[in-house]
Amino acid sequence: MALKSTIFKATLAVADIDHGYYADHPLTLARHPSETDERMMIRLVALALNAYKLQSVCDGDGVLGFGQGLSNPDDPDVSLRDFTGRTRVWIEVGQPEDKPLVKACGKADEVLLYTFSHSAEIWWKSIENKLARLQNLSVFRVPAPASQALAELARRSMQLQATVQEGGLMLGDGARSVDIELQRWK
Repeated sequence: MALKSTIFKATLAVADIDHGYYADHPLTLARHPSETDERMMIRLVALALNAYKLQSVCDGDGVLGFGQGLSNPDDPDVSLRDFTGRTRVWIEVGQPEDKPLVKACGKADEVLLYTFSHSAEIWWKSIENKLARLQNLSVFRVPAPASQALAELARRSMQLQATVQEGGLMLGDGARSVDIELQRWK
């Protein structure tokens, strides 16, 4: 019998000072049985960092949400689609191979990859040259200590505050917070 995804509910209050975007996002996250809390929370961070694009890219007329992720490799972890169904932003999390990223770059206006874990540097050195030609791809590194601290915020029901300021993100639940300073690799 196949294991089912675990459902998490989150209310994410985004205060993006850098882009003048302030909104609450009620979210449902399905964590695949093979997915860790750390990876799931990185998906949530990616959504928080890009929520402002609902206004700046889609003029408020778009859908920002989680894809099927690990359940369907042809679906992004997070996406922003405009009212026509066009994928404006495709977001992946982890350390994918180059071929799915090339495919995503052909399907979306912008592709963002958020990588994490201690092995990210080794992965990046092995794939960097293969990704260099992808003009609409950006790669960001979430430092491993921050990504591990994010996992401790994971609860089946979450009330989270995300503050984006000067390129960094502070994500907290009222009792604890995690500061994330992204490194841009591409």
